[in-house]
Amino acid sequence: MSAEYDIAETLDVKGASCPMPVVKTKSAIDDLSGGEVLEVLATDPGSMSDIDGWAAGTDGVELVDQVEGEDVYRHYVRKAE
Repeated sequence: MSAEYDIAETLDVKGASCPMPVVKTKSAIDDLSGGEVLEVLATDPGSMSDIDGWAAGTDGVELVDQVEGEDVYRHYVRKAE
């Protein structure tokens, strides 16, 4: 999973519900350099569609993967170069 990506930063938004995972993801991705990947850890099941929709509608970011775990949803977002 994480071995596939060179993760620059991990953002822990566990316990936060919509819209905070997306708000905090946007803020964290703004601080990364082009090409870097942000790993987002969330417990809100809605984060799967929320982060997917945000990334699809946002220039300069790419959702490279999402992993639905037992208790934690992992999102991998790359900032465009």
